[in-house]
Amino acid sequence: MKPYVLCHMLCSVDGRILGSRWRPKGNVVAGLFERLHDRLGGGSWLCGRVTAQEFAKGTTTAYPPSELVFPREPWFAQRDAASGAWGIFLDAQGKAVWARRDIGGDPILVILTEAVSDSHLAGLRADGVSYIFAGATEIDLGRALETLNRELGIERLLLEGGGGANGALLRAGLVDELSLVVCPAVDGGSGAPSVFDSGDADAGPALIERRTLASHEILDGGVVWLRYRLGSTAS
Repeated sequence: MKPYVLCHMLCSVDGRILGSRWRPKGNVVAGLFERLHDRLGGGSWLCGRVTAQEFAKGTTTAYPPSELVFPREPWFAQRDAASGAWGIFLDAQGKAVWARRDIGGDPILVILTEAVSDSHLAGLRADGVSYIFAGATEIDLGRALETLNRELGIERLLLEGGGGANGALLRAGLVDELSLVVCPAVDGGSGAPSVFDSGDADAGPALIERRTLASHEILDGGVVWLRYRLGSTAS
């Protein structure tokens, strides 16, 4: 069984998610994303590889070489999250050098493919970063979610970007709900990441056949918070 996946994102009126590019600056509400994250009930959260490298604190591009060999099976630095939440990241090829074990008290867990090096696994273990595998060379997202539920009992997961991770789960029919916070600002530039992105290799229609508005709320500063229930052809 997979967790219930709620995609929670802030965007400009043109659907872009890189807030540093938005104008006017005065319409960007500081801390809004985190406050609404808490209103949604918090809990474990999932981000993609690009976001992983933004959170990672390592000063090198790879962990040091290791002669150790590890089985391609889940490894947990801990089984329980004292905060009640895990910070989970997709990192298929093992690009992030963490040099930390948690984010704001939420222990880090990475989802890998079996193609990662043993040196990378040794580095994760040394950093106290838990990991699971979900595919030989590409991440099987459905399998990854099922493993999180089976191994850690995660029943609900906040999907919080970036656009590539959001788009991949949406196209796989794995997103159950969308929490979209639209800010009265514009990006206006080409090439900026959007709420749901796809590369040329994996572009295709999302497996969504139902999208129902569950609630809407106007917040301070003209921000609009929309929540949609999604129904996929994979469900």
